[in-house]
Amino acid sequence: MAAKVGVNLTARGWMLVTAESCTGGWAGQAITAISGSSAWYERGFITYSNTSKHEMLGVQKTTLDQFGAVSPQTATEMAAGALNRSYAQISIAITGIAGPDGGTAEKPIGMVCFGWAHKNGLIRQETYYFNGNRETIRYQAVITALQGVLKLIDEIPLIA
Repeated sequence: MAAKVGVNLTARGWMLVTAESCTGGWAGQAITAISGSSAWYERGFITYSNTSKHEMLGVQKTTLDQFGAVSPQTATEMAAGALNRSYAQISIAITGIAGPDGGTAEKPIGMVCFGWAHKNGLIRQETYYFNGNRETIRYQAVITALQGVLKLIDEIPLIA
């Protein structure tokens, strides 16, 4: 999946930035496992705490207080913040509850919020509810994040 993302980004001359919370850098690891990924992967942010989300990505404290770290609003701000703090053209943001602790009735274990953004202002967000143990949830989150990049790339027309 990461290799396919790389091919698509390279074809457009774009670079990718990641902002990860619950995956702890796993998306970045999957990307950098691809030889030559430095041509299309600009950087990654691992922002596990609320403080790091605010300080490193500019997620508003009011967003974190009102909606929480695991929310579509936070994922969207993470994606936008990663773009604003990098030289990339497209971003991924992942924040969720991988378990086995931390879930609630409103935000159960397996809830993961994603944000994808492009420098042209296009932003997408989705929330998924994955099943399985901590590793399985995190793995599914990485795959979903990479698939979301491919979808976003497809939405943006090539300019001749």
